[in-house]
Amino acid sequence: MSSSLNKGSGKIEVQLRWDPSPLGSPDTDLDLIAATFATDDRYGEPAYLVYFDSRSPDGTITLNRDSKTGKGFGADESMTIELDRLSASYGRVVVGVAIQQRDGRLTFGQAANPDIRLLEGYNALLEYDFADVADATAATVAEFTRGDAGEWRFHRNVRGYDADPAAFGRLMGGGAA
Repeated sequence: MSSSLNKGSGKIEVQLRWDPSPLGSPDTDLDLIAATFATDDRYGEPAYLVYFDSRSPDGTITLNRDSKTGKGFGADESMTIELDRLSASYGRVVVGVAIQQRDGRLTFGQAANPDIRLLEGYNALLEYDFADVADATAATVAEFTRGDAGEWRFHRNVRGYDADPAAFGRLMGGGAA
């Protein structure tokens, strides 16, 4: 399913939540990752990645909160994507989540109640619980593509991967998982 965003808007809030690990278990650490692709190479290597307390070189994509435990109220991780400010040299942005693999292989099915929301203002573009990628350690959830007239379109793009965060960053914009 895709929908057009208003050309004058395009500010997206990404909210990732999960419950803390049970007492005595290693912490679960999920990470939001956004990959930005050049207009002339939308399915090649990402031009840049935003993750782990970082922001894009031009300030249009910012990771506002980075949790390593899932503890706290509201979103454990949040990211702002300002599509309306993104240079015309970029034609695609992919949003994904990867699980840190410090204490052995951990999948979305083993994480406690993971869910993600993408909002444009008060409009929910996506609400997702990772159920159909339960065996994956990383997943893309959405992409935004720029049309010929400069408008941005949202596409739900759920695809699971068996990759650590570093490998996932290289894989998330390409072909089949």
